[in-house]
Amino acid sequence: MPHDQQRTRIQRKNRQAILEAALDVFSQYGFRGATLDQIAQSAGLSKPNLLYYFPTKEAIHSALLSGLLGHWTAPLRSMNPDGDPVEEILTYVRRKLEMSREYPRESRLFANEVLQGAPHIGEMIQTEMKTLVDEKAAVIADWADQGRIPPLHPYHLIFSIWAMTQHYADFDTQVRATLGGADQDPFPEAETYLTTLFTRLLNP
Repeated sequence: MPHDQQRTRIQRKNRQAILEAALDVFSQYGFRGATLDQIAQSAGLSKPNLLYYFPTKEAIHSALLSGLLGHWTAPLRSMNPDGDPVEEILTYVRRKLEMSREYPRESRLFANEVLQGAPHIGEMIQTEMKTLVDEKAAVIADWADQGRIPPLHPYHLIFSIWAMTQHYADFDTQVRATLGGADQDPFPEAETYLTTLFTRLLNP
């Protein structure tokens, strides 16, 4: 392998290691509690080596969040206006719950950012995310106007889906402890419960 290609491959590997370590540290301690030393140690790199790739803690945090927002909104973006309203909404519920199961660190990273007032992604929330939510809320309102689902406040329906699905990631320790221990898997029963709950809401 040519030297330049090898160096590029190592750089990609190190950058990914830093972002993966930062995801662990930020999701556990939040932005304010996390340190570059913690991230470097978790990544298996020296602090000067880390600073070669990211000059500040803010730069690492921003890189994580900018990639996360698109990933986080993908299930809502996939809601099809031409599909069956009940199935489209139930699919969204299931996909959000699946993301809480598969990406708990990302969920906690996002939650910590919002709890701090969204200092790093506030603009994206107010523009890209709001535009998407406005678009899908209008779709839900149209379905209600057509009598295909009951009259529901579309924004609060979306908020309730966020609250009920992301809770399983953001409060994972509490959920598992309440159910009987860290080895308890809440997701199969959670999917059954939420599917039943929203099915009844949408088919009164």
